[in-house]
Amino acid sequence: MTDNVPGTADDTQGRASRYPLLAAPHVQLHGAVDEAMYQSFKDQLLAAAPDGPLVVSITTLGGDPEMARAMGDGIRLIREYTGRETLFLGKVAVYSAGATFMSAFPVDCRFLTRGSRLMIHERLMNSTVQLNGPLSTLDYLLKAKLHEISDSIRIQDEGFAALVAGSRVSLEELKAKAPSNWYIEAEEARSLGLVLDII
Repeated sequence: MTDNVPGTADDTQGRASRYPLLAAPHVQLHGAVDEAMYQSFKDQLLAAAPDGPLVVSITTLGGDPEMARAMGDGIRLIREYTGRETLFLGKVAVYSAGATFMSAFPVDCRFLTRGSRLMIHERLMNSTVQLNGPLSTLDYLLKAKLHEISDSIRIQDEGFAALVAGSRVSLEELKAKAPSNWYIEAEEARSLGLVLDII
């Protein structure tokens, strides 16, 4: 019998033993990324030990990208102001806003559980422009909407750049695949360097 053959359960268990901290995350998030998750994130951070590596796990089908960015900023501030190591553990599904949150962690601090999947897509907008008023004011309404779209694309591209930084995925490749929802299985995510390892 061969131990730790790549791609087998024994291999995953062998790798898991290298990262004992991941067995009991300090912050465990699940469900929609929204204000309730953000509040849970803050509450669990306050309750966590104040020093040593901080492990954050998430399972989500997506949600509000701005709440994901806010949680990610919290992680960045902890890292930059305290020097504390922050580790990400994605469980089962890390979709949409969950991937946005993952981008706040360096690639060598990201992990997925076996069988997990990432899903990355472009930001979505559902909006109706109502043109109502003097003709001389209508171009301002259209320009305002175009500015909103342009700024949303800029924010999206910043997040995409953070997500692939240090990996083997180029920003251009991600931007080409994101419009059609890019699903990435754990093994592929590791081979692409989007995560360090699978447990």
